[in-house]
Amino acid sequence: MSLFNKSTLNSISIGCFIFLLLTSCAQKHDHQTEKVMESPAVQSESPLLRHVVLFKFKDDADPAAIARAEEAFVALPNKIPEIQDFEWGMNNSPEGLNKGFTHCYLLTFSSEEDRATYLPHPDHKAFGALLSDILEDVTVIDYWTN
Repeated sequence: MSLFNKSTLNSISIGCFIFLLLTSCAQKHDHQTEKVMESPAVQSESPLLRHVVLFKFKDDADPAAIARAEEAFVALPNKIPEIQDFEWGMNNSPEGLNKGFTHCYLLTFSSEEDRATYLPHPDHKAFGALLSDILEDVTVIDYWTN
């Protein structure tokens, strides 16, 4: 004769499983948190100034002209040394919230002074001139990293 019936044993088994699962997840989370907190790169990096640029091109914009604009933007970091880092890509979000903006560019500066040099720079202005006939809208957001 058993002290526990089948239903009680099933409940105890499920309870033990859930306890072990939660304990395992908590330990994994604590371990990941420790890694982030101990990372010297996270703690020692200076804040960076990010310059985010979003483009919405006209519906009738010539694809070749858009390609020339892309190439010109990509060339700016080689012409303007104040740009510390640069990346770009095209929207591929499945959410449908891009409001027609298709191109995203992310530039990184070390200081507001570097950004102030970039904005009126002749190569930046020449790039901007390529956009006059093909760009419908632009959004720019700058922020300091934490």
